[in-house]
Amino acid sequence: MTLLAALALMMSSCMTTGLGTTSNTSSNSNVWGNVIGAVLGQVLMGGMTFDQSSLLGNWSYYAPNVAFTTQQALATAGGATTINNMSSSLASDYNNIGINRNNTSFSFLAGNKFSAKVNGIPFSGIYTYNSQNGEIALKTATETLKGNAIKTEKGMALMFDSKQMTNLLQKEGKVSNATAVEAVSKLAKSADGARVGFELTK
Repeated sequence: MTLLAALALMMSSCMTTGLGTTSNTSSNSNVWGNVIGAVLGQVLMGGMTFDQSSLLGNWSYYAPNVAFTTQQALATAGGATTINNMSSSLASDYNNIGINRNNTSFSFLAGNKFSAKVNGIPFSGIYTYNSQNGEIALKTATETLKGNAIKTEKGMALMFDSKQMTNLLQKEGKVSNATAVEAVSKLAKSADGARVGFELTK
């Protein structure tokens, strides 16, 4: 029912605003495909999760990603229009930090091990993943970062709240641009239920 409600919301939104990185088309089948992809990429709870084996592999940064914990939180925040605006702002913030496909990646390995690079700084540890709700925890030498990982049209969205994202950028990624990190943090706080992170592809 949550997915159906989300589909209805996103269908009404796409008529006037578009759907983020998905393309608009007059074809009904393509529109429905875009709507489903947008819902799965923009609503964390109830979105499609991975089984453990599908999560394994090397994932590289593709684009910034903004999502909401629930369809209700997304609707309250303003739907697709808010997603588009926040994604644009996040892209600018990442550009100021210097995040790109060559210096930001995550690898999930057998035995619940992971290795990653953010802003070119490597770190590693162990992870746990709940395939029922998409919750993921990355335990490094210094902290445990808790977020969500769900399937998207391109691959995977790895998302965090404001505090977790700040820790990821500053403690693990050693980002020295405090202004850019603060901008990312404020963006995540700008709407209830908002999460920010990365669109990753294999």
